[in-house]
Amino acid sequence: MSGKANNIRITLQNNILSGGSHKEQAEKYRSTLDIILKETNKDLVDGLQIFIEAIVNENVSLVISRQILTEISSHLMKLPDDVSKAVCHYMLEKVQPRVISFEEQVASIRQHLADIYERNQNWREAAAVLVGIPLETGQKQYTVDYKLETYLKIARLYLEDDDPVQAEAFINRASLLQAESRNEQLQVYYKVCYARVLDYRRKFIEAAQRYNELSYRNIVHEDERMTALRNALICTVLASAGQQRSRMLATLFKDERCQQLPAVGILEKMYLERIIRRSELRDFEALLQPHQKATTMDGSTILDRAVIEHNLLSASKLYNNISFEELGALLEINPSKAEKIASQMITEGRMHGYIDQIDSIVHFETREMLPQWDKQIQSLCYQVNSIIEQIAKAHPEWLAKVMEEQMVS
Repeated sequence: MSGKANNIRITLQNNILSGGSHKEQAEKYRSTLDIILKETNKDLVDGLQIFIEAIVNENVSLVISRQILTEISSHLMKLPDDVSKAVCHYMLEKVQPRVISFEEQVASIRQHLADIYERNQNWREAAAVLVGIPLETGQKQYTVDYKLETYLKIARLYLEDDDPVQAEAFINRASLLQAESRNEQLQVYYKVCYARVLDYRRKFIEAAQRYNELSYRNIVHEDERMTALRNALICTVLASAGQQRSRMLATLFKDERCQQLPAVGILEKMYLERIIRRSELRDFEALLQPHQKATTMDGSTILDRAVIEHNLLSASKLYNNISFEELGALLEINPSKAEKIASQMITEGRMHGYIDQIDSIVHFETREMLPQWDKQIQSLCYQVNSIIEQIAKAHPEWLAKVMEEQMVS
């Protein structure tokens, strides 16, 4: 495009030398820009690069430079991604020596460039481009909502790139701003991102609490509320056994919406403190995201570990004591691993008892009968209720008649 390039350079040079008011000069640059935008592919890229180099020159009034760069930014959004990306990078390079003078234009270009990378699933590159916006250190005063939304977007992009550490760093920055925002959509966006960060960081019980809160927000679409509830259930199952998880299990078990979820069977067994067999977990495993399928230091998966701890707690309600050998068979692991997990749970206060290593026996603390009876009565009531629901589905008219007779009598 040597001939066309020379013509553009000559035109731009004449614009600088011709003088005139700001309005007249701006119109001349717009006319040149319109001519360049009619080109395609390499000619278009080359023409825009020549134009940008001229417009950011110190000989051009800053008022005009800012105005025309803003217009270029709006045109870039209508161009093919490959052309737009090349021009964006060139523009950022050229304005860098005077970046303080073009903060607003640079922010707009970086947002657009990040969108291009995101469309192509280049998550890390998209995040890095947004990090370059000087939200706190620049001269421009950005609104709270703009900063909050940008930090949340960066966090989400790092999560997509499986980097929860970087995501958490930007969520922490967002947390300092979210209380100042009155934008309810951004508040929900923050809660979603925060829950996902906790989930990725394996802080499952905290993540479950956040997801459960989201499942009650009316501003969230009903399908997304159910997704949040499902995520709360999954994270609760994956959490370490203990009082916090027991409370969360109770909350979810009493939530009628959970009956619609595919994992309700596991929820029921965990809440009612029943032993769960490995063969029963296949359907639940299919619901897990890749980061939730990670292995722990001892080689077992997060789900395996959570279920083993649950089964150990369940065993403590069934037995006064049990040998390592029998415990290993019950938990479907080797005896030494069973001893190690039991020891850890007792040490951390998540299970009451002590270990007799001489006789290779785990002794569980004597159970209080009243809570056990309460639990059994609760279990019985739940089963009776399930039977009534099944009868209602099969014979609704008969059940309605019986209920009416009961009301009359």
